[in-house]
Amino acid sequence: MADKPQYLLVDTKVLPEVFQKVILAKELMATGRAKNASDAAKSAGLSRSAFYKYKDCVHRVDNKTPGSICNFYVSLEDRLGVLSQVINELYSMGASILTINQNIPVDQVAPVSIAIRSDSMVVDEAEMFERLLQIDGVVTAKRIATR
Repeated sequence: MADKPQYLLVDTKVLPEVFQKVILAKELMATGRAKNASDAAKSAGLSRSAFYKYKDCVHRVDNKTPGSICNFYVSLEDRLGVLSQVINELYSMGASILTINQNIPVDQVAPVSIAIRSDSMVVDEAEMFERLLQIDGVVTAKRIATR
């Protein structure tokens, strides 16, 4: 039976450069800037064997603050461009949209759930909902959860 993995949070300044190169190679592949592992390793200045040795053991820590993801629900009139106006307004407030799920309209109203990363927003949550409700075609807007 394999030992249970143990994790450490370590500043990259004290780690061998190979680990940072592995992260770079993984990001090149994930973003499509490298077509395969061999190409990614070469672009990162890393041997393929080192990449394969560490790729499943080296991960970047997401250091976004907890509480920065907000899930909310809006119901929108079934008219052209209403969802687009909501997206534009969220963008203008500094929100980063993670997911949007719009369901089929019932009685000319479409339910939409949206998850955003709110840590770089220029307004608070209350003002965000106030501004969303001012958009012509937004029927309701309410928070589901924040993490």
